Amino acid sequence: MYVVADAPGSRSLKLMAIGTLAGLFSGLFGVGGGTVIVPLLILWLGYEERSATATSLAAIIFIAAFGAGVQGLYGNVNVLDAVLIGVPAVGGVVIGTWLQQRLRTRSISLLFAAVLVASAIELIVR
Repeated sequence: MYVVADAPGSRSLKLMAIGTLAGLFSGLFGVGGGTVIVPLLILWLGYEERSATATSLAAIIFIAAFGAGVQGLYGNVNVLDAVLIGVPAVGGVVIGTWLQQRLRTRSISLLFAAVLVASAIELIVR
């Protein structure tokens, strides 16, 4: 992992800003890791894609647990649907991680950009 050298404390402040934005986006839109954390770790802190993805997944444990708890207090969580999504997602993570380790870093970046563009188009068209 390559990380850009920053002034003392600057890196920590950037990481906390990334966390705050990810939490805001997670609470507001249900997204935060792939759309906020990964790009900002790459752009602000010089992470390479694989390390940014792995770091984001680790951070999402805290964000998702707290976010689901708060949404649950509002009565917005359908637990059965969450299980039906979450359990197969574990298999998807294993396959996705396996695939990511075999793709060139540039290919990962282009695929990620394509997903974001397609999502944006879909939201605009709807």
